[in-house]
Amino acid sequence: MGMYRVIGIMSGSSMDGVDLACCELTEENDNWTFNITCAETIPYDARWRIRLSHLYKQPAAIFAKTDAFYGRYLGDLVNDFIHRHKIHADFISSHGHTIFHSPDEGYTSQIGHGAYLHAVTSLPVISDFRTTDVALGGEGAPLVPIGDQMLFGEYGFCLNLGGFANISANSQGNMHAFDIAPCNIVLNRCARMLDMDYDNNGEQAANGTLHEELLNELNDINFYAQPWPKSLNREWINSTFWPVAQNYHITPQDKLATLCTHLAQQIAKGINDIEQQYKVSNNKLLVTGGGAFNHYLINELRKHAGQEIVVPEKNTVNYKEALIFALLGALRLQNKNNCLQSVTGAERNNIGGAMYGNFSHLYTTIK
Repeated sequence: MGMYRVIGIMSGSSMDGVDLACCELTEENDNWTFNITCAETIPYDARWRIRLSHLYKQPAAIFAKTDAFYGRYLGDLVNDFIHRHKIHADFISSHGHTIFHSPDEGYTSQIGHGAYLHAVTSLPVISDFRTTDVALGGEGAPLVPIGDQMLFGEYGFCLNLGGFANISANSQGNMHAFDIAPCNIVLNRCARMLDMDYDNNGEQAANGTLHEELLNELNDINFYAQPWPKSLNREWINSTFWPVAQNYHITPQDKLATLCTHLAQQIAKGINDIEQQYKVSNNKLLVTGGGAFNHYLINELRKHAGQEIVVPEKNTVNYKEALIFALLGALRLQNKNNCLQSVTGAERNNIGGAMYGNFSHLYTTIK
């Protein structure tokens, strides 16, 4: 039996903040179990939100400087997290923050360079999980499905409602997954029209009215007719999705209600598309990510999808992605595949992650 104590780090496209999760991962006979011993989200201040949201159009020197500076920033957050919670960690496994993701053009980039994160914390670091898969012709996303398979295998479907909604399906041990539609990244934009960071519990959407014409135009967007594997990025939202929503001069509440219905319909369609091609293990749908707290969205999902919907305890809802990136790091440490060809469309299953620091004690010590 082997056990790792890993600090998983995740920053999503909705830019709520940095998720830190101290995870105990135990492997016995290729079966993994987990325990999130402590976790928290460090919100971004206005300066970081502006810097991250505009970095894609900055000069190369600014990009490189921010990659390093953000790595040191993550290191400072980890050091404070360790000190306050009196944590012992074997290593850090960091997703970083995505600035570019264009697999069709052959590149992806997540800032928060692992070398600087290692330099600040003195802990071994694994980062840059997507590049190898993209180099092998894959989408580099979603990466979470292998964790869904290993840690949440009792569910037929796992749905993450983060900046984007993505789903994975377990078909007799084979995973199939793809990005479905924008989620919190566009819902939060509507909420900011009401001077809110987000729509708490979906209360504003519940006060809105469905706009059928907007709903139909959103559902006609070409991406939804494309076969998977497929993934989404912020550039696509700005160029394709958001202009459609902006064309309709309706209240933010009406936009929120319509976007939630649109998302629920596309999730139901995605599930149906999977079921048309594969025999899924069971009818249980695990829902995590910030959108799981949006009661209006979940109620719309219950209307349109026929699955048994399960929203787990709060730590799993909030920190499942940080947990799974901790697992991806553990698999990288063991030189085991952590990216699935069936999910990303790469040439083969592959091992993603760049390593910084000394891992030798973890190769020789069984805890």
